[in-house]
Amino acid sequence: MDERLMKNCVGKPVPEWDIAHRLPIDRPVGPDIQETGATFRMNSVYMDVIEPSFLEKQWFIAAAAMAFAAIGIGPYMYDPGDVITNCMAFIIAAGFAGLTWKLGRGLFLGLCRRPIRFHRGERKLYLIRKRRFFAKPGEGDVVWEVPWTKDSIFCLHREITTFGNVFHIRHYTLDERDNVARVFSIGREWMSEAEVKLLLAQWNYWCHYMNSGPADLPKPMLFHTEKETPRESFLFSLYGVGLRAPVLYRIIMMPFILVFTVMRIIANATCRDPIWPDAIEGISTVAPGDPYAEPREGTPVGWEQTVLAQRRGEYPDDPKGKVDNWQGEPNGAANADLWLQARPPRSFAEA
Repeated sequence: MDERLMKNCVGKPVPEWDIAHRLPIDRPVGPDIQETGATFRMNSVYMDVIEPSFLEKQWFIAAAAMAFAAIGIGPYMYDPGDVITNCMAFIIAAGFAGLTWKLGRGLFLGLCRRPIRFHRGERKLYLIRKRRFFAKPGEGDVVWEVPWTKDSIFCLHREITTFGNVFHIRHYTLDERDNVARVFSIGREWMSEAEVKLLLAQWNYWCHYMNSGPADLPKPMLFHTEKETPRESFLFSLYGVGLRAPVLYRIIMMPFILVFTVMRIIANATCRDPIWPDAIEGISTVAPGDPYAEPREGTPVGWEQTVLAQRRGEYPDDPKGKVDNWQGEPNGAANADLWLQARPPRSFAEA
Protein backbone atom coordinates (compact mmCIF):
# COMPACT_ATOMS: atom_id res chain seq x y z
CA MET A 1 0.00 0.00 0.00
CA ASP A 2 1.31 3.44 -0.86
CA GLU A 3 2.42 5.16 2.34
CA ARG A 4 0.81 8.44 1.36
CA LEU A 5 -2.60 6.78 1.63
CA MET A 6 -1.80 5.45 5.10
CA LYS A 7 -1.34 9.00 6.40
CA ASN A 8 -5.14 9.33 6.50
CA CYS A 9 -5.05 7.64 9.90
CA VAL A 10 -2.51 10.10 11.42
CA GLY A 11 -4.06 12.01 14.31
CA LYS A 12 -6.71 9.33 14.85
CA PRO A 13 -6.87 6.30 17.16
CA VAL A 14 -5.45 3.01 15.87
CA PRO A 15 -8.22 1.18 13.95
CA GLU A 16 -10.09 -1.39 16.04
CA TRP A 17 -9.29 -4.19 13.58
CA ASP A 18 -5.58 -3.49 13.94
CA ILE A 19 -5.71 -3.40 17.73
CA ALA A 20 -7.52 -6.75 17.71
CA HIS A 21 -4.90 -8.19 15.36
CA ARG A 22 -1.69 -7.08 17.04
CA LEU A 23 1.33 -9.21 16.24
CA PRO A 24 3.46 -10.27 19.22
CA ILE A 25 7.25 -10.20 18.92
CA ASP A 26 8.01 -12.84 21.58
CA ARG A 27 6.13 -15.91 20.34
CA PRO A 28 5.11 -17.43 17.00
CA VAL A 29 1.78 -16.61 15.36
CA GLY A 30 1.52 -19.74 13.22
CA PRO A 31 3.12 -23.09 12.46
CA ASP A 32 5.31 -21.96 9.53
CA ILE A 33 8.45 -19.86 9.08
CA GLN A 34 8.99 -18.48 5.59
CA GLU A 35 10.53 -15.47 3.88
CA THR A 36 8.19 -14.38 1.11
CA GLY A 37 10.32 -12.20 -1.16
CA ALA A 38 10.97 -9.11 0.96
CA THR A 39 14.74 -9.19 1.61
CA PHE A 40 17.64 -7.14 0.30
CA ARG A 41 20.38 -8.57 2.52
CA MET A 42 20.94 -10.27 5.86
CA ASN A 43 23.77 -11.18 8.22
CA SER A 44 24.40 -11.72 11.92
CA VAL A 45 23.94 -8.00 12.68
CA TYR A 46 21.00 -6.79 10.60
CA MET A 47 18.52 -7.63 7.88
CA ASP A 48 17.40 -5.09 5.26
CA VAL A 49 13.88 -5.62 3.93
CA ILE A 50 11.59 -3.84 1.50
CA GLU A 51 8.43 -1.81 2.02
CA PRO A 52 5.40 -2.48 -0.23
CA SER A 53 5.82 0.46 -2.62
CA PHE A 54 9.15 -0.99 -3.79
CA LEU A 55 7.23 -3.75 -5.57
CA GLU A 56 4.31 -1.59 -6.67
CA LYS A 57 5.78 1.75 -7.69
CA GLN A 58 5.36 1.13 -11.43
CA TRP A 59 1.58 1.26 -10.92
CA PHE A 60 1.72 4.67 -9.26
CA ILE A 61 4.23 5.96 -11.80
CA ALA A 62 1.95 4.92 -14.68
CA ALA A 63 -1.02 6.55 -12.94
CA ALA A 64 0.99 9.76 -12.49
CA ALA A 65 1.93 9.71 -16.18
CA MET A 66 -1.73 9.31 -17.18
CA ALA A 67 -2.71 12.20 -14.91
CA PHE A 68 0.05 14.34 -16.43
CA ALA A 69 -1.21 13.58 -19.95
CA ALA A 70 -4.75 14.44 -18.87
CA ILE A 71 -3.63 17.98 -17.98
CA GLY A 72 -3.81 18.63 -21.72
CA ILE A 73 -7.61 18.32 -21.60
CA GLY A 74 -7.70 21.79 -20.10
CA PRO A 75 -5.85 23.65 -22.91
CA TYR A 76 -7.79 21.59 -25.46
CA MET A 77 -11.04 23.03 -24.09
CA TYR A 78 -9.76 26.62 -24.21
CA ASP A 79 -12.10 28.99 -26.05
CA PRO A 80 -11.06 32.67 -26.31
CA GLY A 81 -14.68 33.81 -26.30
CA ASP A 82 -16.17 31.65 -23.53
CA VAL A 83 -15.27 32.56 -19.95
CA ILE A 84 -17.22 29.68 -18.38
CA THR A 85 -15.55 27.07 -20.60
CA ASN A 86 -12.16 28.59 -19.87
CA CYS A 87 -12.80 28.42 -16.13
CA MET A 88 -13.74 24.76 -16.48
CA ALA A 89 -10.61 24.15 -18.55
CA PHE A 90 -8.45 25.75 -15.86
CA ILE A 91 -10.11 23.71 -13.09
CA ILE A 92 -9.62 20.46 -15.03
CA ALA A 93 -5.96 21.24 -15.79
CA ALA A 94 -5.28 22.27 -12.19
CA GLY A 95 -7.04 19.17 -10.85
CA PHE A 96 -4.98 16.77 -12.96
CA ALA A 97 -1.80 18.73 -12.16
CA GLY A 98 -2.51 18.24 -8.46
CA LEU A 99 -3.19 14.56 -8.99
CA THR A 100 0.08 14.22 -10.91
CA TRP A 101 1.96 15.78 -8.01
CA LYS A 102 0.18 13.60 -5.46
CA LEU A 103 0.85 10.36 -7.33
CA GLY A 104 4.37 11.13 -8.53
CA ARG A 105 5.81 12.82 -5.44
CA GLY A 106 8.71 10.80 -4.10
CA LEU A 107 8.83 8.47 -7.09
CA PHE A 108 10.86 10.85 -9.23
CA LEU A 109 13.97 12.62 -7.92
CA GLY A 110 13.72 10.52 -4.78
CA LEU A 111 15.22 7.20 -3.73
CA CYS A 112 15.42 3.97 -5.73
CA ARG A 113 14.43 2.04 -2.60
CA ARG A 114 13.70 2.71 1.06
CA PRO A 115 15.06 -0.21 3.10
CA ILE A 116 13.85 -1.14 6.56
CA ARG A 117 16.67 -2.42 8.74
CA PHE A 118 15.98 -5.02 11.44
CA HIS A 119 18.97 -4.46 13.75
CA ARG A 120 19.49 -7.29 16.22
CA GLY A 121 22.13 -5.67 18.41
CA GLU A 122 20.26 -2.41 18.93
CA ARG A 123 16.85 -4.12 19.15
CA LYS A 124 15.46 -1.54 16.77
CA LEU A 125 14.10 -1.03 13.29
CA TYR A 126 15.70 1.74 11.26
CA LEU A 127 13.76 3.01 8.26
CA ILE A 128 14.97 5.30 5.50
CA ARG A 129 11.91 7.43 4.78
CA LYS A 130 12.87 10.07 2.23
CA ARG A 131 15.74 11.68 0.43
CA ARG A 132 17.63 14.48 2.17
CA PHE A 133 18.72 16.88 -0.56
CA PHE A 134 20.95 19.11 1.54
CA ALA A 135 22.45 16.69 4.03
CA LYS A 136 25.40 17.62 6.20
CA PRO A 137 28.43 15.29 6.06
CA GLY A 138 27.50 11.97 7.63
CA GLU A 139 23.84 12.94 8.10
CA GLY A 140 22.46 10.68 5.38
CA ASP A 141 18.80 10.48 4.44
CA VAL A 142 15.81 10.90 6.74
CA VAL A 143 15.53 7.90 9.10
CA TRP A 144 12.91 6.80 11.61
CA GLU A 145 13.70 4.56 14.57
CA VAL A 146 11.31 2.04 16.11
CA PRO A 147 12.11 -0.03 19.22
CA TRP A 148 11.71 -3.82 19.03
CA THR A 149 9.76 -4.23 22.26
CA LYS A 150 6.48 -5.76 23.42
CA ASP A 151 5.00 -2.27 23.65
CA SER A 152 5.56 -1.53 19.96
CA ILE A 153 2.36 -1.81 17.95
CA PHE A 154 2.85 -4.20 15.03
CA CYS A 155 -0.31 -5.61 13.51
CA LEU A 156 -1.95 -7.53 10.72
CA HIS A 157 -3.69 -4.75 8.79
CA ARG A 158 -6.68 -5.31 6.52
CA GLU A 159 -7.39 -2.80 3.75
CA ILE A 160 -10.84 -3.05 2.13
CA THR A 161 -10.61 -2.15 -1.58
CA THR A 162 -12.86 -2.40 -4.62
CA PHE A 163 -10.82 -5.45 -5.67
CA GLY A 164 -11.20 -7.26 -2.36
CA ASN A 165 -9.29 -7.31 0.92
CA VAL A 166 -5.56 -6.59 0.95
CA PHE A 167 -3.33 -7.34 3.93
CA HIS A 168 0.06 -6.14 5.14
CA ILE A 169 2.12 -5.84 8.30
CA ARG A 170 1.87 -2.36 9.77
CA HIS A 171 3.45 -0.43 12.65
CA TYR A 172 1.97 2.50 14.55
CA THR A 173 3.76 5.09 16.67
CA LEU A 174 1.42 6.96 19.02
CA ASP A 175 1.46 10.50 20.35
CA GLU A 176 0.79 11.58 23.94
CA ARG A 177 -2.98 11.29 23.32
CA ASP A 178 -2.66 7.71 22.01
CA ASN A 179 -3.45 8.82 18.49
CA VAL A 180 -1.38 7.77 15.49
CA ALA A 181 1.70 9.95 15.03
CA ARG A 182 3.53 7.78 12.46
CA VAL A 183 2.57 4.74 10.45
CA PHE A 184 4.40 2.52 7.99
CA SER A 185 4.18 -0.98 6.54
CA ILE A 186 6.88 -3.63 6.29
CA GLY A 187 7.64 -6.10 3.53
CA ARG A 188 5.12 -6.85 0.81
CA GLU A 189 1.34 -6.93 0.51
CA TRP A 190 -0.82 -10.05 0.39
CA MET A 191 -3.74 -9.82 -2.00
CA SER A 192 -6.33 -12.17 -0.50
CA GLU A 193 -7.42 -14.01 2.63
CA ALA A 194 -5.77 -17.15 1.25
CA GLU A 195 -2.35 -15.44 1.50
CA VAL A 196 -2.63 -14.43 5.16
CA LYS A 197 -0.87 -17.67 6.10
CA LEU A 198 2.17 -16.29 4.22
CA LEU A 199 1.96 -13.01 6.13
CA LEU A 200 2.03 -14.87 9.44
CA ALA A 201 4.92 -17.07 8.26
CA GLN A 202 6.83 -13.93 7.25
CA TRP A 203 6.25 -12.36 10.67
CA ASN A 204 7.55 -15.53 12.31
CA TYR A 205 10.66 -15.23 10.11
CA TRP A 206 11.44 -11.67 11.25
CA CYS A 207 10.72 -12.45 14.90
CA HIS A 208 12.98 -15.52 14.81
CA TYR A 209 15.75 -13.42 13.26
CA MET A 210 15.47 -10.66 15.86
CA ASN A 211 15.07 -12.98 18.85
CA SER A 212 17.26 -15.96 17.96
CA GLY A 213 19.41 -14.95 15.00
CA PRO A 214 19.71 -16.26 11.44
CA ALA A 215 21.26 -19.67 12.17
CA ASP A 216 18.16 -21.84 11.80
CA LEU A 217 16.22 -19.78 9.28
CA PRO A 218 15.36 -21.14 5.81
CA LYS A 219 16.73 -19.28 2.80
CA PRO A 220 14.79 -16.22 1.64
CA MET A 221 12.56 -16.69 -1.38
CA LEU A 222 15.04 -14.41 -3.16
CA PHE A 223 17.34 -11.48 -2.49
CA HIS A 224 16.11 -8.36 -4.24
CA THR A 225 18.72 -6.54 -6.26
CA GLU A 226 19.97 -3.18 -5.01
CA LYS A 227 21.16 -2.29 -8.52
CA GLU A 228 18.05 -2.66 -10.66
CA THR A 229 18.65 -3.34 -14.37
CA PRO A 230 16.10 -2.82 -17.18
CA ARG A 231 15.56 -6.57 -17.26
CA GLU A 232 14.79 -6.61 -13.55
CA SER A 233 12.38 -3.69 -14.07
CA PHE A 234 10.60 -5.77 -16.68
CA LEU A 235 10.37 -8.74 -14.31
CA PHE A 236 9.02 -6.53 -11.50
CA SER A 237 6.30 -5.37 -13.90
CA LEU A 238 5.66 -8.88 -15.21
CA TYR A 239 5.31 -10.46 -11.78
CA GLY A 240 3.34 -7.43 -10.59
CA VAL A 241 0.36 -8.54 -12.69
CA GLY A 242 0.51 -11.98 -11.07
CA LEU A 243 3.48 -13.98 -9.82
CA ARG A 244 1.93 -17.24 -11.01
CA ALA A 245 -0.39 -15.82 -13.68
CA PRO A 246 -1.11 -18.03 -16.74
CA VAL A 247 0.97 -17.43 -19.85
CA LEU A 248 -2.06 -16.34 -21.90
CA TYR A 249 -2.96 -13.70 -19.32
CA ARG A 250 0.59 -12.35 -19.37
CA ILE A 251 0.54 -12.18 -23.17
CA ILE A 252 -2.72 -10.21 -23.10
CA MET A 253 -1.27 -7.87 -20.46
CA MET A 254 2.09 -7.46 -22.23
CA PRO A 255 1.42 -3.94 -23.64
CA PHE A 256 0.66 -2.71 -20.12
CA ILE A 257 3.64 -4.60 -18.70
CA LEU A 258 5.94 -2.85 -21.17
CA VAL A 259 4.49 0.54 -20.23
CA PHE A 260 5.00 -0.23 -16.55
CA THR A 261 8.58 -1.29 -17.30
CA VAL A 262 9.40 1.97 -19.08
CA MET A 263 7.83 3.99 -16.26
CA ARG A 264 9.86 2.10 -13.64
CA ILE A 265 13.10 2.57 -15.59
CA ILE A 266 12.49 6.31 -15.97
CA ALA A 267 11.71 6.73 -12.28
CA ASN A 268 14.84 4.80 -11.23
CA ALA A 269 16.96 6.92 -13.58
CA THR A 270 15.88 10.09 -11.75
CA CYS A 271 16.48 8.64 -8.28
CA ARG A 272 19.56 7.65 -6.32
CA ASP A 273 20.50 4.95 -3.82
CA PRO A 274 19.67 5.62 -0.16
CA ILE A 275 22.39 6.84 2.19
CA TRP A 276 22.41 5.63 5.79
CA PRO A 277 23.62 8.13 8.41
CA ASP A 278 27.14 7.46 9.66
CA ALA A 279 25.78 6.72 13.13
CA ILE A 280 23.76 3.77 11.79
CA GLU A 281 26.53 2.58 9.49
CA GLY A 282 28.83 2.57 12.51
CA ILE A 283 26.66 0.12 14.44
CA SER A 284 26.01 -2.04 11.36
CA THR A 285 29.55 -3.28 10.76
CA VAL A 286 29.57 -6.94 9.72
CA ALA A 287 32.57 -9.05 10.75
CA PRO A 288 34.69 -10.45 7.91
CA GLY A 289 33.74 -14.03 7.23
CA ASP A 290 30.30 -13.75 8.84
CA PRO A 291 28.80 -17.16 7.97
CA TYR A 292 25.32 -15.69 7.61
CA ALA A 293 26.19 -12.70 5.41
CA GLU A 294 24.05 -12.89 2.27
CA PRO A 295 23.93 -12.42 -0.60
CA ARG A 296 27.49 -13.59 -1.10
CA GLU A 297 29.43 -14.79 -4.12
CA GLY A 298 27.47 -17.59 -5.73
CA THR A 299 24.10 -16.52 -4.28
CA PRO A 300 21.62 -15.44 -6.97
CA VAL A 301 20.31 -11.89 -6.67
CA GLY A 302 17.12 -10.62 -8.27
CA TRP A 303 14.28 -12.35 -10.08
CA GLU A 304 16.22 -13.47 -13.14
CA GLN A 305 19.23 -15.03 -11.42
CA THR A 306 17.08 -16.69 -8.75
CA VAL A 307 14.62 -18.30 -11.18
CA LEU A 308 17.47 -19.62 -13.33
CA ALA A 309 19.30 -20.95 -10.25
CA GLN A 310 16.14 -22.71 -9.09
CA ARG A 311 15.74 -24.36 -12.49
CA ARG A 312 19.33 -25.61 -12.24
CA GLY A 313 18.68 -26.89 -8.73
CA GLU A 314 21.22 -24.45 -7.26
CA TYR A 315 18.79 -22.48 -5.08
CA PRO A 316 15.81 -23.83 -3.11
CA ASP A 317 12.36 -23.31 -4.58
CA ASP A 318 9.81 -22.10 -2.00
CA PRO A 319 12.03 -22.72 1.08
CA LYS A 320 10.20 -22.82 4.41
CA GLY A 321 10.54 -24.14 7.94
CA LYS A 322 8.38 -25.18 10.88
CA VAL A 323 8.04 -23.58 14.30
CA ASP A 324 9.47 -25.76 17.05
CA ASN A 325 6.95 -26.94 19.65
CA TRP A 326 4.02 -25.09 18.04
CA GLN A 327 0.92 -25.77 20.14
CA GLY A 328 -1.74 -24.12 17.98
CA GLU A 329 -3.57 -25.09 14.80
CA PRO A 330 -1.05 -27.20 12.82
CA ASN A 331 -2.38 -26.26 9.39
CA GLY A 332 -1.17 -22.84 8.21
CA ALA A 333 -4.33 -22.04 6.23
CA ALA A 334 -6.63 -23.04 9.11
CA ASN A 335 -4.51 -20.98 11.51
CA ALA A 336 -4.85 -17.98 9.17
CA ASP A 337 -8.63 -18.42 9.18
CA LEU A 338 -8.55 -18.04 12.97
CA TRP A 339 -6.60 -14.81 12.59
CA LEU A 340 -9.19 -13.49 10.13
CA GLN A 341 -11.93 -13.61 12.72
CA ALA A 342 -13.28 -10.23 13.84
CA ARG A 343 -11.38 -10.84 17.08
CA PRO A 344 -8.86 -13.68 16.91
CA PRO A 345 -8.26 -15.99 19.90
CA ARG A 346 -6.76 -14.21 22.90
CA SER A 347 -3.66 -16.39 22.81
CA PHE A 348 -2.90 -14.95 19.36
CA ALA A 349 -3.87 -11.33 19.81
CA GLU A 350 -2.67 -10.50 23.31
CA ALA A 351 0.57 -10.94 25.22
